[in-house]
Amino acid sequence: MEVIIKKSADAASIAAARVVARLVQEKPTAVLGLATGSTPLKLYKELIRMHREEDLDFSRVTTFNLDEYIGLEKTHAQSYYHFMHENLFNHIHVKPENIHIPDGMAPDVAASCAAYEQQVADAGGIDLQILGIGSDGHVGFNEPTSSFTSRTRIKTLTRQTVEDNARFFGGAEHQVPRHCITMGIGTIMEARMNLLLAFGERKATAVAESVEGAVSAMMPASVLQHHPNAKLFLDEAAASALKLADYYRWVYERKPEWQRDA
Repeated sequence: MEVIIKKSADAASIAAARVVARLVQEKPTAVLGLATGSTPLKLYKELIRMHREEDLDFSRVTTFNLDEYIGLEKTHAQSYYHFMHENLFNHIHVKPENIHIPDGMAPDVAASCAAYEQQVADAGGIDLQILGIGSDGHVGFNEPTSSFTSRTRIKTLTRQTVEDNARFFGGAEHQVPRHCITMGIGTIMEARMNLLLAFGERKATAVAESVEGAVSAMMPASVLQHHPNAKLFLDEAAASALKLADYYRWVYERKPEWQRDA
């Protein structure tokens, strides 16, 4: 697990975007796993800028999203389908047939989840998975106690996640869906690279426990300690509870030039 601490969320997001861009440049047919929410927005804005100003080409890229609310139509302003098109897909010329998002309106959720897993396998697996982290340590919607071998499935959101997401629904907790489809931790761990973003003091405890604490299903993101290629991009606030923050900065600043992809 590589911990990269930047002065601000913007600086961390731009550094993370360079990792994504490098992969797409080296492998134009890359398979990207994408996240939603406020955390990756600056990263997506930077990828859009690179596409427009530096000719970063997404025309052969395939994408898989981590999750989707159950019961929200694609046209709903808070559906992740709508979010991804508004904040990324409409601006980078990715082919519609290469975009995959769980179907929150599927009549048979279990069959839809199994089919999603098969689509990931048929694409050759995910090259790079973008992740956020919840204040309780969840990744995707894999809440505390989620199995480390779990696959794409239906999940019931915790009260904390409902409270955290209420801001996207005008502060009305009763409007937040209670169920979702999410990639499982087992699926996430099979990505060849995991790139986790965390910003703000609210995430500091979860970050510290995930990086420096025990690996536990009670802190789902901690499983990334066992991933062979996980990069964590943090701002100073999110890194504020790390005991070894100075060490992580020292290591990053002394990386050999050929390793400097961020």
